[in-house]
Amino acid sequence: MILLTVKLYNSLYKYGLLSKLFHWVTFILLIIQIPLGLYLVKLDFSEERISLEELHIILGIIIFYFTLLRLIWKFKDPKKSPKRGKFKGQIILSKINYFLMYLSLFMITTSGMLKKLFMGEELNLIFFKLQFVKSNFELADVYYTLHIYSNYLLVMLFAIHIMAVIVHHTYFKEKILNKML
Repeated sequence: MILLTVKLYNSLYKYGLLSKLFHWVTFILLIIQIPLGLYLVKLDFSEERISLEELHIILGIIIFYFTLLRLIWKFKDPKKSPKRGKFKGQIILSKINYFLMYLSLFMITTSGMLKKLFMGEELNLIFFKLQFVKSNFELADVYYTLHIYSNYLLVMLFAIHIMAVIVHHTYFKEKILNKML
């Protein structure tokens, strides 16, 4: 009989179960969410658009909560890293990229929520509902623009992240992906 042990916390050479779940669930949701958002922009007002927009909003709120929980977990169980021959610039660039990815995730989700609220619509945040007393279409447009540009930023940062994993795997011969699998 094979005994499978699941480690909840991060170790020196592998991420723990919660870190992996936060990472991969967020990844899968974003792989759905970003193309869905691009598709929504092209749709005319219709029943299909309304129902797809509701799905987009629900997924966005789930991503918001996952990102929040992920950051809380990251502070509770920080990534442990063996001291290898990494140069300081690489570590700093990595930290900047991670910080900007988290920032863009929060900018995307909160700007999407604020756009909806300033349009005068009710927002169901799963645990409670929220609606502004007065709408402000100019601010709604500002938040919509921020929502769009934050998505572009996230896609760019995501591409950098993927390229870094590939470079570490192929050039530096580090089994970096194994840490997250």
